[in-house]
Amino acid sequence: MCIRDRVSTQSTGVHHLPSLTKAMSSKAIILLGGPTKGTRFRPLSLELPKPLFPVAGFPMVYHHIKACSLLPDLDEIILLGFFEPESFSEFITTTSQELNVNIRYLKENKVMGTAGGLYKFKAQILENSPEQIFVLHSDILCSFPLKEILEFHRKHGKEATMLVKKVDPQVAQRFGCVVKDPETNEILHYAEKPETYVSDLANCGVYLFSPSIFEQLDRIASTVVNNAAEEGAAGNFALSGSLLSSTSLPPLSINEIPFQLEQDILEPKTGNKLIYAYETKDFWVQIKQAGMTLLSNELLLKQYRRVSPDLLARSEKGGPQIIGDVIIHPSAQIHPTAKIGPNVCIGKNVIVEAGVRVKQALILDQSELRARSCIMYSIIGWGSSVGKWTRVEGTPDYDGKADFRSCGITIFGNGVSTCNEICIRNVIALPHKSLSGSVSDDVLL
Repeated sequence: MCIRDRVSTQSTGVHHLPSLTKAMSSKAIILLGGPTKGTRFRPLSLELPKPLFPVAGFPMVYHHIKACSLLPDLDEIILLGFFEPESFSEFITTTSQELNVNIRYLKENKVMGTAGGLYKFKAQILENSPEQIFVLHSDILCSFPLKEILEFHRKHGKEATMLVKKVDPQVAQRFGCVVKDPETNEILHYAEKPETYVSDLANCGVYLFSPSIFEQLDRIASTVVNNAAEEGAAGNFALSGSLLSSTSLPPLSINEIPFQLEQDILEPKTGNKLIYAYETKDFWVQIKQAGMTLLSNELLLKQYRRVSPDLLARSEKGGPQIIGDVIIHPSAQIHPTAKIGPNVCIGKNVIVEAGVRVKQALILDQSELRARSCIMYSIIGWGSSVGKWTRVEGTPDYDGKADFRSCGITIFGNGVSTCNEICIRNVIALPHKSLSGSVSDDVLL
């Protein structure tokens, strides 16, 4: 499954399957963000929206949609963001048909925070009176235990459930931190990226809400608009953690107010027997930097081994040697003497010549790896070319000590080429760069 097979410029914001005969009881909202976000994901996001970047053989957001499509009584999935709708049109059509699920794209007109769009499109979200509403951030990947969360949510019967995961205490402050009752799992306290240690339970960015959550959004929006009318643009009425500014507020429409889901909605509800935590023991990764896609790829391929082994390539007589978990697009041409894996995805129309070694890498569509080249811990961008006997490698550091974009992974943008017999190590190369000599620890503009 290849990103180039899924994305076109045809414009359509919604794809509905033939009408269903019964009202459904669940909806899922996936928060996509927009083109002004994701700068840490460059140069990969220069070519396509970050949620459509291929990880483990599929666009990143496909993994969210696939998990949601397995929910019982799902009415529809809403993609919410401020990308142009045509960026997602063919992806929506193809994925809707493949997974037999209704998908709709709703476009925000500006940056509205993680909850402003939920309020703006409240009427569309509450259509058909869903009993519960999943909300997922698109920049995380995990095993998505949505059925288990649904069962847990129905059991406690309160307003919200948050997926949480125990993380290394040394990095916990990078995430929203949760303190919960060890017996009831009620969330007693929440802090978004606290300055000091609070807890090693991280907010995973996956929520299940009862529709009553919109009553709180109504109250907040009404308060903000009333204060704006009374005090004017200089009034001090910004929400805690929201995008509102007390120094320069334009006239406010009640449907255009920015909210932060975590600080403005969830945090005030903690300790009131309203929000509960479902803890996952499985993998979870947040994808802020481009280099984190390589770790995500590894974790998803490992999951495929358990749940979708038919997606993985195997060594066959007369074919290349496959080691560990590998996905190869059917159109790729792999020389029988190549050695591929572990944790490799090779995209559409890739050419891999004799004696090539690839491990821990994403090789994107139309790329060419010339004879005897070696690719390790790297992302080779669309249409790139690696010369003969050239070594391209990274030194992964997913804990954040390396370059904040690459995580120590070497990343080629679109159309990068190298000459023969050089070494490229820990490099970010922007699109269409031509590398004529060895280079390390650099960003090539």
